[in-house]
Amino acid sequence: MTAKPKIAFFDFAGCEGDQLQVANLEERLLDLVSHIDIVRFREIKTNKQDNYDIAFVEGSITRPEDEPRIREIRENAKIVVALGACATIGGINCLKNFINESEYKATVYGDHARWYSTYAARPLSAVIKVDMDIHGCPIDKNEFARAVKELLLGKIYTPPGYPVCVECKMAGNICRYEQGRLCLGIVTRAGCGACCVNEGSVCWGCRGIAPDANMDAAGQVMDEHGFTWLDAQDHLRLYFGCNNRL
Repeated sequence: MTAKPKIAFFDFAGCEGDQLQVANLEERLLDLVSHIDIVRFREIKTNKQDNYDIAFVEGSITRPEDEPRIREIRENAKIVVALGACATIGGINCLKNFINESEYKATVYGDHARWYSTYAARPLSAVIKVDMDIHGCPIDKNEFARAVKELLLGKIYTPPGYPVCVECKMAGNICRYEQGRLCLGIVTRAGCGACCVNEGSVCWGCRGIAPDANMDAAGQVMDEHGFTWLDAQDHLRLYFGCNNRL
């Protein structure tokens, strides 16, 4: 009998909401466990092992001392999966990259700011080779289950390359631009089922810029509906702060 692959979960700068989504699989997680061996997962178990095949890593890299740790994880794992927006694209943590370091350190740490090291937030791929991304803030638990199943079949899961607009149209939503609202679904990678728009909000871009996104066309749409690129800047920076296409 082939040994079950050993799975480990790690976290850096993040809220651990993506790991909570995995735990929320509940009975389905038990089904997955019949095919994998979870050796490290703080959300659901206390004991841990350092012998693993696949590492799921949540959170962005925000300190110099994070780098040796993520490199050790990379060295020990056959496959590294970036889990969630902070790990895949830098996420909300990258908001600090647009603020003076002394200012945000003083805001967060007050008089003890000098005790804490930091640098510009970045995704895992800025430091190590990442084999697979699972996008979102938080991730979609069903997408996680699909990705794990593909790994068990010896494949690397690839999320859609087209923008959320495609899924939005399939869901029958009224375009938020027609309602006078700025929405990033025109440039954001699909795979979420347009969940935020379905619930009455707009797309905030947590899955990163779609490989097939047409940024020039997006700018034209914004312009036609009375939005400037400056209007979109704060929306874009919420999740896209590390993207070199901005």
